[in-house]
Amino acid sequence: MDPNHPALLAARNSWRCVMSKDKEGWLALMADDVRVEDPIGVAPTNPNGEGIQGKAALADFYEKNIAPSQITIEAEQSFAAGNESAHVLNLTTAFPNGVRMRVHGIFTYKINEEGRITNLRGFWSLEDAKIEQPDA
Repeated sequence: MDPNHPALLAARNSWRCVMSKDKEGWLALMADDVRVEDPIGVAPTNPNGEGIQGKAALADFYEKNIAPSQITIEAEQSFAAGNESAHVLNLTTAFPNGVRMRVHGIFTYKINEEGRITNLRGFWSLEDAKIEQPDA
């Protein structure tokens, strides 16, 4: 697999921006009509189950879910085909209240002709996430 495949680069750049708190860089990677389903289905970050649609909604998602937390993303495996990539990821989110959430899942990224992310989908469920409470 080509390590410089455009869909792989888009995904890796997304992770870099999330981990370094680069909101503007992250949003610049997205197509105007981007749709993010993280996770897929109804969840606190996806209340209607249809995903977050458009950059304005994604900017709001960033402020509520990414900005206040510290997120670490580790890739176990990555695959690319056509204009998409899929990744087995481990995400650790440290929330301001000291709670940590660990997610193991598959995340897919689809890009358009300009290399912008049009779809980001997370195959994981809240029931499978590992929640660690802070020591009292």
